[in-house]
Amino acid sequence: MDCFVAPDSVVRKIWGKADTILFIFAGAAAEFALNKAVDWLYYTGKLPADPLGRLFSTVSYARRIVFAEYSEALFAIDKITSIHRAVEQQRAEQIPDWAYRDVLFMLIDYSIRSFELLERPLTQAEKEETFDVFYRVGIRMGINGLPTDYAGWQQMRVDHLRDNLRSSEFTVDLYRQYRKHLGPVRYFILKQSQRLVVPQQVNVMLRLGKFSLFTGVISAYKLLRFLKAEQYLKNLILPEAYKSQIAALDTAESAPKREYSA
Repeated sequence: MDCFVAPDSVVRKIWGKADTILFIFAGAAAEFALNKAVDWLYYTGKLPADPLGRLFSTVSYARRIVFAEYSEALFAIDKITSIHRAVEQQRAEQIPDWAYRDVLFMLIDYSIRSFELLERPLTQAEKEETFDVFYRVGIRMGINGLPTDYAGWQQMRVDHLRDNLRSSEFTVDLYRQYRKHLGPVRYFILKQSQRLVVPQQVNVMLRLGKFSLFTGVISAYKLLRFLKAEQYLKNLILPEAYKSQIAALDTAESAPKREYSA
């Protein structure tokens, strides 16, 4: 059986645990709010109406591709492309290539950052493997100007963080929506988690703060996970509406097939 990502790939290890994916989600939630193309996510109205669901959908798409058979992965990528093309037609504008690249770059960067935070440092080969998976997604989507190797991605990632982020009214509104949908306690947890995983530029622009109160908590959480008691903590902090979806992320073959929406 041909797979888009090899069964023994580190990328499957990264995307096979809910804990890691939640930190990827937290990082993406921060950076989405600063991206200069965030108005595209506001265009359909779905992001401000359900920011957690919309961002969770983006992460779920990526995970679906990671665990899919080759043909199913291509179907998913093509569906993502068609959804974006439909939005472009509605708005009579094209989403800039750099905006597409930014989303791929986020998935690469936060995959690496989240796994290293919760598990161990990745080897150079594993980082290159992570890049390659999302590079192939980008090529299939027809995104122009992608770097062809990990070293090129590192430099372009620095350039994108410098050139494509800004604080705007969308930033303020999106964080307002995060707080509204999460409640004050879970919103606090989100921001503390973001401090641990986002690049320095993102932290500074969002004024997340230099230190996270969760720095010491991570070690305690790893112990709970070793004792297989971490689910009790998750049940306390996760939004009720997403508990079942997040629990399913720990099962590698649970990603639904051919169920895609904008």
